[in-house]
Amino acid sequence: AATFLGWWLFTGSFSSAMVSAVSVLIISCPCALGLATPTAILVGTGQGAKSGILIRGGEAVETAQAIRTIVFDKTGTLTYGRPVVTDVIPTADKDEREVLRLAASLEQNSEHPIARAILGKSRHLDIELSQIENFEAVPGGGIRATLAGSNLLLGSLRFLTREGCEATDDRADQLLEEGKTTVYLGQGGRLVGIIGVADEVRSESREAIGTLRQMGIEVAMITGDNIRTAEAVARQIDVDLVVADVLPEHKAKRIVALQQQKGVVAMVGDGINDAPALAQADIGIAIGTGTDIAIESADVALMSGDLRGVPGIIRLSRQTMRIIKQNLFWAFAYNVILIPVAAAGLLTPWGGPMLAAGAMAFSSVTVVSNALRLKRFNLER
Repeated sequence: AATFLGWWLFTGSFSSAMVSAVSVLIISCPCALGLATPTAILVGTGQGAKSGILIRGGEAVETAQAIRTIVFDKTGTLTYGRPVVTDVIPTADKDEREVLRLAASLEQNSEHPIARAILGKSRHLDIELSQIENFEAVPGGGIRATLAGSNLLLGSLRFLTREGCEATDDRADQLLEEGKTTVYLGQGGRLVGIIGVADEVRSESREAIGTLRQMGIEVAMITGDNIRTAEAVARQIDVDLVVADVLPEHKAKRIVALQQQKGVVAMVGDGINDAPALAQADIGIAIGTGTDIAIESADVALMSGDLRGVPGIIRLSRQTMRIIKQNLFWAFAYNVILIPVAAAGLLTPWGGPMLAAGAMAFSSVTVVSNALRLKRFNLER
């Protein structure tokens, strides 16, 4: 087309039919079609980055607008992940200090948030810890160890029951109703204490979840806590679905089940045990203040850690896809309208190839300009 255009400009010897053919070739150049999607994706991801939302590629942008259910991990995501000990309940011939001493001795080598809470409480009360033996951590369950020849267990009610320790106590029910996590301490096959731990819900959790529900998205919470504790927290933030008593290694399986039931599912998490679920979800969203492995496994990272960025991701995705559709419509409409005009020779009297080249450039400029409108898009509303 460029060769024909140059020859025509210098010689003026082409027939009107040839000029029309050159005009058609120029107009049918797919530049606008090629620019329609990548420019919008580029501007959209850049706009997200300005707001602290890092999106890995265009596929995540395309998928986010189709989300129907979002699953939030509880500890460290919906909550601050900084639990504190609120209650110590001796259940045998122990006092509160002794219960804390045994529990903190078991937890002194652990990095779990609940372990840090128990250790912090023991340091505050200046309790001297003991050296334990035969330490064994059971993922999603608790700890086994021995102290002065006595077998100790520390963990969930399910864990102690499975280990043959009768751990029921009516006083734990009140802790559960208050949304507190209960940690049970067993010694020699009997329950000797219950520790109540509370983790404060993030101030923005309820607002973010309310916004998502207004957008027509179902919100679920997944946690390893028992159902009563989970439901107490769920009432504070008004989620639609609670998935409780989930072991860390089973989170990804629960995401698969929700995908089969609900369609496109997103997962929001922050910890190492969330990484498989983040990878399994259609869109994995990691809290930027969480672990590196969670961020690496996710499609999107909220670097600020503010959950109000989750609705922003979906708004940005929807607006970006809207821009892409507008671009594609313009690119196709341009060809549908102008190719017949050029083929009929209607551009020939006014210098068909030159007008066609100008129109082709104008279509590309229009597509790029439309994509740049995303730079003015506000993710917060």
